Amino acid sequence: MASAPARDRVHSPPGRAYFGQERASPDAVHIADWVVDSADNQGMPFMIVDKAHARVLMFNAAGRLQGAASALLGLARGDDSVPGIGERKLSTILPEERTTPAGRFVSSLARDIHGQEVLWVDYDTAIALHRVVKGTPGEGRAQRLDSLTSDDNRVSYGCINVPVKFYDKLVSPAFTGTNGVVYILPETRSAREVFGSYDVQERALQVAGQQATTTDSSAAIRK
Repeated sequence: MASAPARDRVHSPPGRAYFGQERASPDAVHIADWVVDSADNQGMPFMIVDKAHARVLMFNAAGRLQGAASALLGLARGDDSVPGIGERKLSTILPEERTTPAGRFVSSLARDIHGQEVLWVDYDTAIALHRVVKGTPGEGRAQRLDSLTSDDNRVSYGCINVPVKFYDKLVSPAFTGTNGVVYILPETRSAREVFGSYDVQERALQVAGQQATTTDSSAAIRK
């Protein structure tokens, strides 16, 4: 899959997420940095689901990237779930209703109705992140994950499908014995609107400016 257009962060300054060689999208970098700077993850591991680029990034609690992988997402584009959809049978869910909702979700491991471990992202809307499933013969989910483009990664009913190896080696160990936070980036609204986030660099410059003003004022008083 083609990498998202973004800068490469090999060395991360204090208060920023560490991406290593991963070329994450600007929105993913923005949210990861904000999570680290604001401690929004509250000491828990966190994951970013970049819907626009069909990419999932797994971080430890300190904001250090553990790994990334392509993902399959809801067939329909959109950032909201239809009310009550979590209580409906899959056969009744229309194609235009098969969205992966955007937002911040405190998530944990559980078992589905077949006894398979999944990461429950939002229980009320029946959204989980799990190992890629076979689906119907014509869906070719495994092939879609392996393709070089993200254009064919919209196929699920809303759940997030990831490679088996990525789930087993990164997701399951990270969430075993603890909750974590899953940030699903929006595609119809801005990240700031959905998460109330801020630009870390802008905030640092503002703080520095305020500190400089305070110092100048104090110096003037002590003349």
